[in-house]
Amino acid sequence: MSDIRHSLLRRDALSAAKEVLYHLDIYFSSQLQSAPLPIVDKGPVELLEEFVFQRLNSLQELQLLEIMCNYFQEQTKDSVRQIIFSSLFSPQGNKADDSRMSLLGKLVSMAVAVCRIPVLECAASWLQRTPVVYCVRLARALVDDYCCLVPGSVQTLKQILSASPRFCCQFITSVTALYDLSSDDLIPPLDLLEMIVSWIFEDPRLILITFLNTPIAANLPIGFLELTPLTGLIRWCVKAPLAYKRKKKQPSLSNGHVTPKVPKDSGGMDRDSHLLYSKLHLSVLQVLMVVQVHLTEKNLYGRLGLILFDHMVPLVEEINRLADELNPLNASQEIELSLDRLAQALQVAMASGALLCTRDDLRTLCSRLPHNNLLQLVISGPVQQAPHAALPPGFYPHIHTPPLGYGAVPAHPAAHPALPTHPGHTFISGMTFPFRPIR
Repeated sequence: MSDIRHSLLRRDALSAAKEVLYHLDIYFSSQLQSAPLPIVDKGPVELLEEFVFQRLNSLQELQLLEIMCNYFQEQTKDSVRQIIFSSLFSPQGNKADDSRMSLLGKLVSMAVAVCRIPVLECAASWLQRTPVVYCVRLARALVDDYCCLVPGSVQTLKQILSASPRFCCQFITSVTALYDLSSDDLIPPLDLLEMIVSWIFEDPRLILITFLNTPIAANLPIGFLELTPLTGLIRWCVKAPLAYKRKKKQPSLSNGHVTPKVPKDSGGMDRDSHLLYSKLHLSVLQVLMVVQVHLTEKNLYGRLGLILFDHMVPLVEEINRLADELNPLNASQEIELSLDRLAQALQVAMASGALLCTRDDLRTLCSRLPHNNLLQLVISGPVQQAPHAALPPGFYPHIHTPPLGYGAVPAHPAAHPALPTHPGHTFISGMTFPFRPIR
């Protein structure tokens, strides 16, 4: 590598950066012939950091991005593409990471604009194997470019669904990790929300693509994106009524825009957002209903929870805190809608094997939440039946018949504060279990 470095020093910055890509292509193509997973050693990484990430002005950087887009498009071997992309953009924990992440954001943004599918596929793999703290930085760069800076540009991002569903799945997982609704500026922009809902509503199984196409061990690494965006999407649906109510209570700038006025009858949420979260909630429930089949196919039923109980704990704590903060007297409809959605998501997730926990765990978790009739039904558990063979004793059994005497997914998910009344159902033989209908 020292001879290559001396040669590169005699070139201008752009030519040197281009030459580095050329040498890396030769180097890794040769290594892949002898080893299926070559190790990226220190030499290539140092060349990249010196000649690609630190010596270019803005015009040269733009030209380099075009060269990179064309390179990944023209390289026919996916294994070579993937390892070059990884060597370029895998964080190294040093000062070059900021330049590395900046260039990555611009490259993926350009790939979206000109529909360079190989780049998007490499980015999807990168998101899958990179710590979440870096994934959300890439997500923010794309949201800024396509949802905030130029009105209407979200349509360009929206169209990549057919080009790279795998990237779209990973992008959704990243933005749900980024926008956790913990503050007003972490509520997803309306354009982003609308695009994601349209993607998922068109094909709910989109959010399972990474899970379905990835070899999976029962123990997943900590600090990386989850296999699906299910947890993040449940968080959006459940917290949205309370987060938007909080936003209305304390007007502020959000995502660079002044908080809009909203109709009084929709609480703190404007009508468009309200309908979008309702559609999203329905789609999430639909996906949860088919998860059990896929877990069984992969021999992971009862062994792998796609929704981790440990991730439900902070969600419930956040709901409880928001409910206290908003005052039940002023936000009763929003609190009930939030808890209805939580109950429905928990019910279907447990019934399908996506969430593994005991009913005692669930009772303890939800004990401090405001009272909600549907939630009480869920944590009380279904009519007793033989435990599922794949689950250890004490875990919520698989429900072959409609759970809780209440359809696996109610005909009208908790999507709107004014829904038709449901009749009472028999919970235990000979005993009617009345409950207040969803409002």
